[in-house]
Amino acid sequence: MQQRSVTPVKAARVGCAGWATPRPYRELFGEGSSVLSRYATRFPIVEINSSFYRPHRSETYARWTQSVPAGFRFSVKLPRLISHDLALRGAAPPLDAFLAQTLGLGVHLGGYLLQLPPSHAFDARVVSVFFRLLRRRTRVPCACEPRHASWFTEKADALMMEHGISRVAADPALVPAAATPGGHPGWSYWRWHGAPRMYYSDYGEAALVALAANVAASRAATSPWIVFDNTAHGFATANAARLQEIVRTRVTRKRGRA
Repeated sequence: MQQRSVTPVKAARVGCAGWATPRPYRELFGEGSSVLSRYATRFPIVEINSSFYRPHRSETYARWTQSVPAGFRFSVKLPRLISHDLALRGAAPPLDAFLAQTLGLGVHLGGYLLQLPPSHAFDARVVSVFFRLLRRRTRVPCACEPRHASWFTEKADALMMEHGISRVAADPALVPAAATPGGHPGWSYWRWHGAPRMYYSDYGEAALVALAANVAASRAATSPWIVFDNTAHGFATANAARLQEIVRTRVTRKRGRA
């Protein structure tokens, strides 16, 4: 099979949670020496979720960069020790360790993802202390995915804006506001988990077309990211590939009218 190059699309960067290349969709990818290198022939971004469960050595991150092209970027999920076990309190030591490890990605580090548990209600003091802790250590983009309704308020949005933290646009959306990006507009980040059944459901054409329109309407300072997390049956791969095509068509038509 002839290798395909990744063509960056200014309107959006589309990828998956993890770099699996499911057998039913292998024809979407080019050749490569590893699963990651094959994945990177199609998609320009990937979300590393394994860092949520266990640490990776800096050398491991560095090795992954050797399988991807120059423009490829990784987002890395913060450890559950920080987000769930410590609930953002007293997190300096594990945060320092995590950030040091991810430096192995070098220029391929696109940003960090902080996913909070559904039980984590918004506490301005706790959140502000943690975000200050983070921002004293790094200015790398960070997107937060809260999953408690108390986060979707003007106060929470303003606090994230203050610290340069973006809020993820999630599907399924806990509340209507959760469906659109919030917080700092520097990095718009969509995470689509599958609906109605999270991690399992496929997205139809109408949903993907609507998503492309919403992404095009965003006012992010940089290229928006869209990550599909409905990986249980491999639909993330098919949905991400189809969204790429829809976005490219929109961009081509827009340029044609210019």
